[in-house]
Amino acid sequence: MPKYLSVNPFEEVSVKTENEQRPNAPRYIRKEGTCRFLFRHVPEEWMLFVTDIFTTLVEIRWRVMFLIFALSYILSWLFFGILFFIIALVHGDVRDHNNDPCVFEVRSFTASFLFSLETQTTIGYGFRGMSENCMIAIIIVTIQDVISCFIDTFVIGIVVAKMASARKRAQTVGFSNRAVINLRDGFLCLSWRIGDFRRHHMVKGSACAQILRTTVHTTGKVDVTYEDLSLQQKDIILIAPTTVYHRIESGSPLYKMSLEDLRKADFELLVSFTYTDDSTGMLHQTRTSYTTDEILWGHLFQEMIRVTNKHYKVDYNLFNNTAKVLVPLNSAEEYEKRKIEKEEQKQLRLLARASPRHSPRGSPRPSSRSPQQSHPENRLNPPIVLVELMGDNQPEPNVPTTEGGNQHTETLTVPKHPTIAE
Repeated sequence: MPKYLSVNPFEEVSVKTENEQRPNAPRYIRKEGTCRFLFRHVPEEWMLFVTDIFTTLVEIRWRVMFLIFALSYILSWLFFGILFFIIALVHGDVRDHNNDPCVFEVRSFTASFLFSLETQTTIGYGFRGMSENCMIAIIIVTIQDVISCFIDTFVIGIVVAKMASARKRAQTVGFSNRAVINLRDGFLCLSWRIGDFRRHHMVKGSACAQILRTTVHTTGKVDVTYEDLSLQQKDIILIAPTTVYHRIESGSPLYKMSLEDLRKADFELLVSFTYTDDSTGMLHQTRTSYTTDEILWGHLFQEMIRVTNKHYKVDYNLFNNTAKVLVPLNSAEEYEKRKIEKEEQKQLRLLARASPRHSPRGSPRPSSRSPQQSHPENRLNPPIVLVELMGDNQPEPNVPTTEGGNQHTETLTVPKHPTIAE
């Protein structure tokens, strides 16, 4: 018979394992949701980045993006400034200040650069301007204006897309720091908490959970396997913090796992929440992971919601708080077997109480007497008592005897009282 233990709410749960301490393997997914992968020797990596330049600029860091955008403006001003200076040299505006120039007040490289900057940024101080003497200068100014529009549009689009990135919105939706295992409706359940830290909530979301196991062979080969977990509350409208449950029943990867087995196991629980933001209508995903050390056995999340006359108040200080509860330390399989045994014993006791042997309304037990003993003639008749009144001078009456041997007759003689009339 397996021994069932419970967690004391005032004691720490610690299980000693016989095996040695397992090495701390790197997490598959960090707590903030990023993956710990480094890709190397990707074929045509730079070509992939250039082909999808918009996504590349959205994914890069802000400081790199600002550097690229600043260089794009400065290099464009410098490039067209060099072209205007070459035109001034060819036309003779640098040597002869008395001829009709292609660009007014552009007779040096500094002036050419300032003219290019003023043209692209549409400043227009009024000192430098185009003339009708050089058609090539007019064409170059036109090309620069078109290119400046493209650069402005590209920069604004990248900044807006980066500010509205799903990663930033995903940081406002978070998971609890720990997952817990406790009893719910008579079943062992694995649960974790999801909460939205903003006032604008999601239209609809879907939760997902998988158990990831990594196996490293002696040859260096690494096998990564995934096992899906069925969730009791998969589709969620995340108005208030919600606890997602996985019932540990037959078919679950954790069905045969006790607390001791959990501490020995080497897997990672991957959880994600994919949702739509009602403010932007964009699709987002938040994810995190839990190692076996971050799964607390015999704990329950504390209640966060308080009801008042006007509002439902949510205290996010209790988002990661848990309380200890009494939970069997055995696996869900052994717990269900024990529960079935108790139910069977209870049924047997109920059947034993309802049996005819102990029931007051049961049929009478058959008589073990012989037919001769149970014959009416052989039964004893009830005794007969005769009461006679007699005077003081009357002799005692004779007791008559009945013919039947089974009839017993007794006579009681009572003296007659003087007050009784004859």
